[in-house]
Amino acid sequence: MKYRISSCVTLAVFAVLATSVRLASQEQRTELQHRKEHHRYRLVDIGTFGGPEGFVNPDVNGGNAISKRGAAVGSSATPIPKSPTSVACGGLDGTLPFVFHAFKSQGGVVTDLGTLPGDDNCSVATSSNVRGEIVGLSENGVIDPVTSITEFRAVLWKHDEIEDLGTLGGIASSASQINDRNQVTGSAYNAIPDPFTPLGTQIRAFLWEDGHMRDLGTLGGPDVIGSFINESGQIAGLSLINSIPNPSTGIPTQDPFLWENGEMIDIGTLGGVAGGPSALNNRGQVVGQSSDAADPAACFVNDTENCHPFLWDDGRLTDLNTHTIGGNPLTARAINDAGEIVGAACFPSVGCSAYLWRDGVATDLGALPGDCFSEAFAINARAQVVGQSFSCSGFGRLFLWENGSMIDLNSFVPPGSGLQLAEAIAINDRGEIAGDLLPPGCTDDTQCGHAFVLIPCHDDHSGEAGCEDEDEVTTSATQNSSMTANKDHLVNSMNRVLTPREIMSRTQSRFGWIRGFWASPQK
Repeated sequence: MKYRISSCVTLAVFAVLATSVRLASQEQRTELQHRKEHHRYRLVDIGTFGGPEGFVNPDVNGGNAISKRGAAVGSSATPIPKSPTSVACGGLDGTLPFVFHAFKSQGGVVTDLGTLPGDDNCSVATSSNVRGEIVGLSENGVIDPVTSITEFRAVLWKHDEIEDLGTLGGIASSASQINDRNQVTGSAYNAIPDPFTPLGTQIRAFLWEDGHMRDLGTLGGPDVIGSFINESGQIAGLSLINSIPNPSTGIPTQDPFLWENGEMIDIGTLGGVAGGPSALNNRGQVVGQSSDAADPAACFVNDTENCHPFLWDDGRLTDLNTHTIGGNPLTARAINDAGEIVGAACFPSVGCSAYLWRDGVATDLGALPGDCFSEAFAINARAQVVGQSFSCSGFGRLFLWENGSMIDLNSFVPPGSGLQLAEAIAINDRGEIAGDLLPPGCTDDTQCGHAFVLIPCHDDHSGEAGCEDEDEVTTSATQNSSMTANKDHLVNSMNRVLTPREIMSRTQSRFGWIRGFWASPQK
């Protein structure tokens, strides 16, 4: 099973299994007590379009993969074999030989968004706004004679109609996010030769609005990625700062940036040669990861032990790892408009776990009963936090933290369904959660996983199927008990406790926004 990697690599090895794994009955009692403090949820398994895999796009890292009105977007496999010239197909890890189509799921209704005209094209939806407009990418059926790949374009779906947003003169583009003002950001190739990109020409961040695509410029180098856009039209991304490869990475130094009012502001790094954003809020605050002078290429080579989280706020760059009270953050995954940050941190005497950062202080959110550590991935305006809690063997469970307590989201899986929630990608301000799950018989969400949405049973959702009475939800706690037994079986079969480094070697990170871009044409 390929979960998101927890970055708690400095966590000490737990001495004995008995101290790290609790009894299933004790865990179930704690779970039931916590459930009383939380909303009930209805689980929607989005399924697929006939192929083996479907997913909510993880590249938004806690952003609007699920909109304010509950529209979750992603991509799903069909049974149609993909073309050998396709680089936009293949699912989360690019290895599945099937055509994928973008989807929208809202209120339990799943819509195939289709593709640009052409036979067997692939598409992926990445972001949705409050108006129901969706962006992503689609192949157009044209094979480029130089690269021999099928061209792909940034696209906008509006009223279920698809629009090609174009490129900057090259053969490919992709949209990352759309805001409620119908402004779109992403990345597009031009026609200028460039040795640092997989398609051989420069790639630039863009702002698309009113039918026009605008090149945002650079920090001095040839290539730029546009990742996030907020409601003010500010854009965060990363840029090469020159054209001189450094010995640490083999490419020029890359810095995160904030673009506003026609100006690209260099956020800088913490002394290293690789940095990039992981989230942008509506106050223009940016969080991300950066290497430092002690290990300048750490982030680029995915050495998360020496890749420091940062906060950029009004021109000031802060290393959260060394300038936080209460704990030492290792990642900064998301930030809400109140400036609250979540990720993973190490705390004195208790090891590493998910944290909530407020005004310079990190609060330990703990882990689910019996687990060794945890990491948070998304937070909404109500300070509801979702993430993963890991056993000492690396087995991960999804959690929701709110009002000072944590609950296992698998407790809302219907009993006997065999479903297992694998990853939480995003949570909106209504408390709706989007992510990926494992159906029965599936052990790897990059090969056979499904996208899911958890809809809270309150307000306008009350009375819906799955939300009628307490009995139906309460009985789902037996599913949590079986999940615990499954976890214990995995731990006991190892006959020892794994270190976080060993867990990382058995899993695969999806936060590949730094090195992955320069290596993969899918980005």
